[in-house]
Amino acid sequence: MKILIAPDSFKESLDALDVCHAIQSGFSQVFPDADYTLLPMADGGEGTSAVLSYVLGGRWKEVVVNDPLMRPINAKYLLLPDATAVIEIAQACGLHLLTAAERNPVVASSYGVGELIADALNEGVKRIIIGLGGSATNDAGLGMLMALGMTFHDSDDNVLSHGGGALANLQRLDAKSFHTGVLDTVFEVACDVTNPLCGALGASAIFGPQKGASLQQVNVLDKALSHFANMCGHHGYKDCQHVEGAGAAGGLGYALMSFCQAELKSGFDTVAEVANLSQHIADADLVITGEGKLDAQSAMGKVAGGISQIAKTSHTPVIAICGSVDGLEPAQTSQFDVIMPSIQKLASIDTIFKNAHRNIEITASNIAAAIKLGQSIN
Repeated sequence: MKILIAPDSFKESLDALDVCHAIQSGFSQVFPDADYTLLPMADGGEGTSAVLSYVLGGRWKEVVVNDPLMRPINAKYLLLPDATAVIEIAQACGLHLLTAAERNPVVASSYGVGELIADALNEGVKRIIIGLGGSATNDAGLGMLMALGMTFHDSDDNVLSHGGGALANLQRLDAKSFHTGVLDTVFEVACDVTNPLCGALGASAIFGPQKGASLQQVNVLDKALSHFANMCGHHGYKDCQHVEGAGAAGGLGYALMSFCQAELKSGFDTVAEVANLSQHIADADLVITGEGKLDAQSAMGKVAGGISQIAKTSHTPVIAICGSVDGLEPAQTSQFDVIMPSIQKLASIDTIFKNAHRNIEITASNIAAAIKLGQSIN
């Protein structure tokens, strides 16, 4: 029996590879001779690079870049054997890099993201996969573009300072020093956010408060981003401010589309394509997936829902092991042949997280025992 184990991480408890090992440990207690393939998955967010490193190999490169407040930090990205770089923007401008008191998207910069991209371009890559998510910035990619050689000037021809608030003063763009490698490189952006750049559903209004913006700052930032997009349009750049995903990562989605001709794709679809997931599923007799919480969002671009859809097209049975199940409609539960929560007993959330590996292992073993019982009855 060929068993493909392809879960997402269980947030705050286990990464995707640890979940794979827990499931395999449980199943192999009943089916020790099964042919197991471990394929940890991600949806383009945190951990995507680690997943692709496990699946495809490659090498990590660590570089010194600037954090959102322009302080030097160490960040890393993945170089794959096929001249592809995988960059998670949170490495350079992640919200986790700032204390609660330091969060201020009016001044926070995406400069470090541009430094990572420039380093990858200097490595000679031909494709860059960028995972958007977890950013502390709301500068529409201003800092990133600065790091790639663009300059932005106010009415007195002074160079703009960093941060989303500075965009309100933009009057002139200069691309004569823009990194020449950008136009020769394919940019694929893993993004599950559909927000436009501006407005009630835009980057500032929806994500600004969690990055430390007050209501007044949200309004200032929204107007600044709108002005930036309009000025870019006047300078001949593609107007992408209303495209779904333009507001992702504080407007980095907009900058990548407008200046790097990036294609925004579902994070799961991006990872699935690179990892050749469809073929792995087609080759399997059984697929086991899972995530920490299986809910209505699982069918909307998340790992478990995406795997179930692919498995159904190849008529491969799929089992979901999760920490908990919440609010699934009958149509959503029918995507899976079996859904099994793994929490064994009531406990504090810290205890549940601590025992996640053992709980998943026990659940996998019980599912395997049920399968074996069914085989013996037949």
